[in-house]
Amino acid sequence: QVQLVESGGGLVQPGGSLRLSCAASGSTLESYARGWFRQAPGKEREGVACVTGRDNSAYYEDSVKGRFTIFRNNRKTTVHLQMNSLKPEDTAVYYCARVPYCFGPSSFHRIHGSWGQGTQVTVSS
Repeated sequence: QVQLVESGGGLVQPGGSLRLSCAASGSTLESYARGWFRQAPGKEREGVACVTGRDNSAYYEDSVKGRFTIFRNNRKTTVHLQMNSLKPEDTAVYYCARVPYCFGPSSFHRIHGSWGQGTQVTVSS
């Protein structure tokens, strides 16, 4: 069974950058679509970006479009989320998960498997 583990979170000032990683264990080739989600205190979890398994097409939620970039490593086992121009409202626990597809906002409606521990991102001066 494939396990996904998030890493790379931390404390960063507004305008700064972070790169999150979502590593897959248990499989050397991960061809499924994968998404990044986040949950801020007191708010529901929301999807922010996803990438397909076949051609690396990506979809971004409007609030991160132009600032975040999702991409896979060459072996497709690790999916990264490069976050630039971070804002205080980006503060949240970030999770990755396999999703059935990556095409529009419905991509985030369900996931395959269970949620991991997530990684905390705090944007503050």
